[in-house]
This record gives sequence, C-alpha cells and structure tokens, in this order.
Amino acid sequence: MGKNKKAPDAMSKIVALCKRRGIVFPSSEIYGGVGSTYDYGPYGVEMKNNISRLWWQNMTLSHDSIVGLDSAVILHPNVWEASGHLKNFTDPLIDCKQCKARFKADDILVEGQETTKSPQCPRCGTKDSFTDVRHFNMMFKTNMGPVEDEAAIGYFRPETAQGIYLDYKLTQDTARLKLPFGIAQIGKAFRNEITPGNFIFRTREFEQMEMQYFVRPGETSKWLEYWREERWNWLLSLGVREEKLRWLQHPEDKLAHYAQEAWDIEYEFPFGWHELEGLHDRGDFDLTCHQEASGKDMTYFDAQAKERFIPHIVEASAGLNRAMLMLLCDAYREDEQEKETRVYLSLDPKIAPVKAAILPLVKKDGLADLAKEIYNNLRGRWPLFLDIQGSIGRRYRRMDELGTPFAFTLDYQTLEDGTVTVRWRDTLQQERISKDKIGEFLADKL
Repeated sequence: MGKNKKAPDAMSKIVALCKRRGIVFPSSEIYGGVGSTYDYGPYGVEMKNNISRLWWQNMTLSHDSIVGLDSAVILHPNVWEASGHLKNFTDPLIDCKQCKARFKADDILVEGQETTKSPQCPRCGTKDSFTDVRHFNMMFKTNMGPVEDEAAIGYFRPETAQGIYLDYKLTQDTARLKLPFGIAQIGKAFRNEITPGNFIFRTREFEQMEMQYFVRPGETSKWLEYWREERWNWLLSLGVREEKLRWLQHPEDKLAHYAQEAWDIEYEFPFGWHELEGLHDRGDFDLTCHQEASGKDMTYFDAQAKERFIPHIVEASAGLNRAMLMLLCDAYREDEQEKETRVYLSLDPKIAPVKAAILPLVKKDGLADLAKEIYNNLRGRWPLFLDIQGSIGRRYRRMDELGTPFAFTLDYQTLEDGTVTVRWRDTLQQERISKDKIGEFLADKL
C-alpha cells in the first residue's frame, strides 16, 4: 500500500483552481516560466477589471474633488534621485553560503539577532551559513537611447505616486481644483523583489491603485482618519469578511523615509496576516524634494486666504493583484453535494467575472437554439456564459468554480410555458421565472 499523499493546502487549491478555470496561470510556461510572473486569463482579466473599475468609481465618481491621471511608466532619472528611491528604496539581502540562495534578511533573521546566530536556510537547511546583510535597490534599470554605452540610465517606476506629484500643479490648474483635492491613478509598477512569492501576492510586475490627497498643512490627521474609514468600508462593500481584516500602525522606527505616519489594512491570507493596502501621511516631503531638485515652484496659492504653501499629502495605496488574491481567498468554499465535494467561489456579483450562465438541459428539441437566442439578447449588457456541452451537473460545477452567481436552466417545461429555472450559486436555491424576465432579474441583482 502506497504512502498517503499530503492533502493540498488552501493556497494550492486556489492556485490550481485559477489555472484550471482560466483565471491566472504562469507566464511563459512553454519555456519553463519566469519566476513570479503571471498571465490573467479570460476570467482573470474580467475579475481584475471589475475590481479596478469599482475602485475607480469609488475614488473618482463618488468624490467631486478627485480626478484621474495616467502618467508614464519611465520618468526622468532625476525623479528617483529627488524622491529618495535611489538611496532608500532597498531591501536587506543575505545569501546562503551553502546553496547560494538569496533571501530578504527580514524573512530570515530575528530582529536584533546577529547573522552568525541566524536560523537555518529555508532552501537547504544549513545553519549559520548566511553572508552579512547588504542592501539591494529594487528598481529595474533600463537604457534610454539607441546605443547602450551612450544611453542614459532610466528606471521602470516602482510606484505610481511620483508621476502624480510631478503633474499635480498642471492637474490642479486644468481641473480647477481647490484644496483639499485628490488625484487617482491605476497602473503598472515594477520591483525587483528578492523573494517574490505566495502566488500573485508579491510579484516583480504588478498594478497599483493609488490616490494622493492634497491638503492644507496641519490637516493631515483629520484626512487620514477620513480615508481610513473610507478604505475600510470599500473593502466591506466587496463582500470581504470583516473578521479577516485588521489595521496595523507602523511604529516610528519602521516608517518609510517619506512617511510621518502610516497604517496598513491587513488581511488574513492562508499564509498569514499580510498588508493589503496602506495609508500614509507623506507630509510635504515629495513636493518639497521635487521643488528643490527641479527648481520649479510646487506651491499652491490659496486665493481666498492669500497664502502660498506646499500642500501636504495623504496617500491611499492599494495593490490590484493583492486585492484580487484577497477576494479569491475570501470567496473560496467547499461543501458536500450528493456525496461529492463541491468547490465554488462565493464572489460578490459585482466581482464575479461571469454574471450568469445560460444552460439548456439537453442540446436537442430546440432547447439549445432557444438558449442561444436568450444569450444573444443579453450578452451586450453583462458577461454571460452559454454552455451546452456535458451533463447539467458538470456544467453547474464549472460555473460554481468561476463564481458565477446565477444559472438559468432551460428544460422541457420552458417549451411549454416559457419559464426557466434560476439556480443561486451559494444556497443552491431554485425558482422559476419567465425567460422574458431574465434581463429584469439580472438588472435587479447586479
């Protein structure tokens, strides 16, 4: 009798589901892959777009003093010197002398512990085998120009915030904004992480959702509290379980070089509590640094008070990929149905990549043709899935794994009275409605 295989953990199940259902899968897999880079499949990109759209609506459409921006990925090299990234955007790095594996020192060493007393290497198990800690800049370099040895060195942005700071005056002037006001941006950022991992939680290429809120000096504490409440409530509006969320304040000795106060919203992932998004009081650090380095005026003129000053900034920064992983983890469910394990994603309908499935009980007797007609009439309004292949039970399971909240099944009674069965994903409740009322039903529920 063979040995019992170790049961897959929660993350392994989620990763497998994502690949199986076209949500997220490894990038460049036919060439062996690239460490911690992922592609978002047909349903992953829909889910990711749903999250970013909801964030954008909440940040911009719900606030008349916040506008959007899409700044460049490659900025002038002096931006990163002025912002302190060339000097301070580093991680402590150590190597195992035995297997040559590299790690973030913070992940290996206990605070206050000497490297000679370090724990064993996670890769090879050797003890007391680490090099001294050295600092590693996480920005990706590139060459700007046709000839590499003559080209200027550039950097892919490690955050989207700096582009907002550079354009804040132009944005304020053209949008005719008065303090307090915000500028929001969603875009790619790149960090040469030493130890990326935990699926899409920490990757070298990712998307940020950031909003920089410009306020009068002395008002940051008030607005920090305001945005703490706003960000918490937004996460709850996505259906996240509140007991899985918590606030963590950064101690003064752990603050980033730009921050005067910082808070993280943490989520309890299967691999532990980790940062989901952050709120920072950045003071006037960024605008002052860019004013000094560029020689350009970065002040704001308050015409009513006849005052000129550099605004202070409250930053709300979230990772789109982390938000997606959080929602996948929060929604993953298993139950027993007819002596079989059913896997489903209990996603809020706003997040679900497919809103409803149209399923004829059988392909024959005109049911498939009628299902296609219903699908074609509705698909321009919502992302739907028409599935006519396989047993009805297997088709239900496919939709459950995608988190599709509703399934409309056509059967022989449909041919008699024009009604269809609505199946609810989480409760498996069923009811019959007119096929002509499907659009009205979805409009009400979505």
